[in-house]
Amino acid sequence: MKALVFHGPGQSAWDSVPDPGIQEATDVIVRVDAVTICGTDLHILKGDVPEVRPGTVLGHEAVGEVVEVGSDVRTVRPGDRVLVSCITACGRCRFCRKASFGQCLGGGGWILGHRINGTQAEYVRVPHADLSVHALPGSVGSADAVLLADIFPTAYEVGVLNGRVQPGDTVVVVGAGPIGLAAIVTAGLFTPERIIAVDLAQTRLDAAKRLGADVIVDAGSGPEQLVADLTDGLGADVVIEAVGVPESFEMCTRMVRPGGHVANVGVHGKPATLHLEDLWIKNVTITTGLVDTSSTPMLLRMLAAGRLPTSSMATHTFPLDSMEEAYDVFSHAAGTGALKVVLGGQSHTALARTAPSPKE
Repeated sequence: MKALVFHGPGQSAWDSVPDPGIQEATDVIVRVDAVTICGTDLHILKGDVPEVRPGTVLGHEAVGEVVEVGSDVRTVRPGDRVLVSCITACGRCRFCRKASFGQCLGGGGWILGHRINGTQAEYVRVPHADLSVHALPGSVGSADAVLLADIFPTAYEVGVLNGRVQPGDTVVVVGAGPIGLAAIVTAGLFTPERIIAVDLAQTRLDAAKRLGADVIVDAGSGPEQLVADLTDGLGADVVIEAVGVPESFEMCTRMVRPGGHVANVGVHGKPATLHLEDLWIKNVTITTGLVDTSSTPMLLRMLAAGRLPTSSMATHTFPLDSMEEAYDVFSHAAGTGALKVVLGGQSHTALARTAPSPKE
């Protein structure tokens, strides 16, 4: 089969690799219909995630059809159309029993495209399938569903829930990329007084406005003063960091009010300064986190009911074998205006007619 293979920092290629096969009784093999690229994949290519070894197939988000199941799989069967979660969960360890699937000790957590081969391929092996893939209703399109593999649960759980967004809050989202936009959408579920989006790219700020931000501001045009002016000098109740660079994190800590919450979602490849000389007296809560995806079933129900505006976030579509072109477009988002790129996404029926068996 073909797959996007990481060959070291700054190096990747759409290569021929062996087809995946069942290794454990809890595995499934999924034929990929739709896949997307995450900002975390770009961090891997920059060398920010050294655990990823050269030769690894990248990607941790996909929709596809189950073509083979291990003998212990109970929740899906061949022919089922499924969402492949970015997080794999054994369901038995102390963390999984608390629905903290991201911290799974039983061979799960974030492993796809990280510690084992991932989803940016024609086929993918998914371990611990009973908790790690989700059957999709026929009414949900693949290009929409794939956005619930990572960005929506991540924004909701690590940003909005960790940030303790409440009705009447002032919420600032720093970074209006896909995660930031999903944070704006899901923060709106809690009826805050206002949502302020901060970014450097006007196209992303425009998207933030369409998706529910009440105020948009260029990161270079004094967002800290604007937040102070809008809150009578107090600062924001919740600030969500969705970039992953030291400057944005430090900006977030300057914009939060006493007793407020800073929810870091961004993947950081460099140290950031924590100014405890200013923060120690402010009763500020700072949270970090890897998504657990415990909210995915609920978000899927909302998507099926038409309550999540996912379609407007996929700005570019490509066939699956245009992976290298898609990476180029996504990695130059400032120039291309890319928010989320989706590869594949043709109908389940068409895929079943044209895709080879993983054993061929």
